[in-house]
Amino acid sequence: MQTPSVKEQAYQLLDNLPDSTTWEDLMYRIYVRQAIEAGLQDSDAGQTLDVKEVRKRFGLT
Repeated sequence: MQTPSVKEQAYQLLDNLPDSTTWEDLMYRIYVRQAIEAGLQDSDAGQTLDVKEVRKRFGLT
């Protein structure tokens, strides 16, 4: 199965939004989608940190 192009994915995203959607809503959805995909790519590449390490770096208990 072929992965849909970015253009096709954008159309799907638009089709799933209500007619009352604002430009801010659309931009937020695009941003969230991009952030999730970037996170998944990092995870697949093994570029993640353990929660304990993140807490240590930020001085959290």
